[in-house]
Amino acid sequence: MVVHVDAIGNLRGLWPGLTPESPRLLIGSHLDTVPNAGAFDGVLGVVLGVAIVEELHGRRLPFAIEVAGFSEEEGVRFSKPFLGSLALAGRLDAEALARTDKNGISVAEAIRAYGLDPKHLPAAVLSGDTFAYLEIHIEQGPVLESEDASLGVVEALVGQTRMQFVFTGQANHAGTTPMSLRHDAMAAAAEWIVAVESYAGPHDGLVATVGRVEAAPGAGNVIAGQVTASLDVRHADDAVRRAAVIALTQYAEAAAGRRGVQVAEQTQLEQPAVPLDPRLTAILHDAAGRAGFSGRRMTSGAGHDAMVLAPVVPSTMLFLRSPGGLSHHPDETVLPQDVEAAIATVMEFLALLRDDRTNIKDAHA
Repeated sequence: MVVHVDAIGNLRGLWPGLTPESPRLLIGSHLDTVPNAGAFDGVLGVVLGVAIVEELHGRRLPFAIEVAGFSEEEGVRFSKPFLGSLALAGRLDAEALARTDKNGISVAEAIRAYGLDPKHLPAAVLSGDTFAYLEIHIEQGPVLESEDASLGVVEALVGQTRMQFVFTGQANHAGTTPMSLRHDAMAAAAEWIVAVESYAGPHDGLVATVGRVEAAPGAGNVIAGQVTASLDVRHADDAVRRAAVIALTQYAEAAAGRRGVQVAEQTQLEQPAVPLDPRLTAILHDAAGRAGFSGRRMTSGAGHDAMVLAPVVPSTMLFLRSPGGLSHHPDETVLPQDVEAAIATVMEFLALLRDDRTNIKDAHA
């Protein structure tokens, strides 16, 4: 393969087609993961992309295959996910490049520190002859295991809202300040966190999570003067998700108001639900059947690079079972027979694409 690193740090390899004018299939996933995670989230899909090319044993197809290892999908360092795939979609804008990490280093500065140049980002945009995108990923959930299924074919990815809430009260001495005279940011945030869980529980398909809380000044004998908390809300129906965000913001304001605390919120990500390409997904499902697997149709509750690429190029996803339903955890793993199933399915997928690639691109356009 011809390999290079683009200006956002994506690792990209190209296996040529039969002719220089051959259209291109993109197979990709991300190389990064979250703190204290496992070895398979994201990177398995990149390794499998390379394995698929190896499985060709030097054979050329009527289309080229580009394998992409996206440099950043999780959004951990800069609180903005999908930086790698946004570059391919041509959507890595000035606001994203100006974002800073906790040390004040911007995305653009990090790119330069790595030895790359943000000025070359236009060259990272997906080639115009790319006719399809396939992402292979672990499920990151318990559904496939509960049904003793190796693989799932993803039809849509849920919409996401990621926010930051800052509760600002008054820091004061924990021993000398009566309870009735406190403006405790921690107490307001705690009440709100419980309300988030209570609201999401009865709503089918809705998940809402407060996964990060930071208190200041952060001393055991000082009332918290400020608490910063994250909020992650997801649902396949954007209307349900938006209604939840409104309600949970109102809950935060109410919890703060009861304690004389101020609260401010900032939306960091507003990602609509993304349906994947119906025709391409049908081909992937057919490929799974030809390889001897059910290819259960399902919705992804997690965000993936396919969310960014689907509006740009016809896209589909293949899930592998996650034993124990674990992901973003050191015990995250996969079963070897499921990896074999994925390779067999994708090889059938490549065979089916030879006849359908023109129709897919025309339908998407």
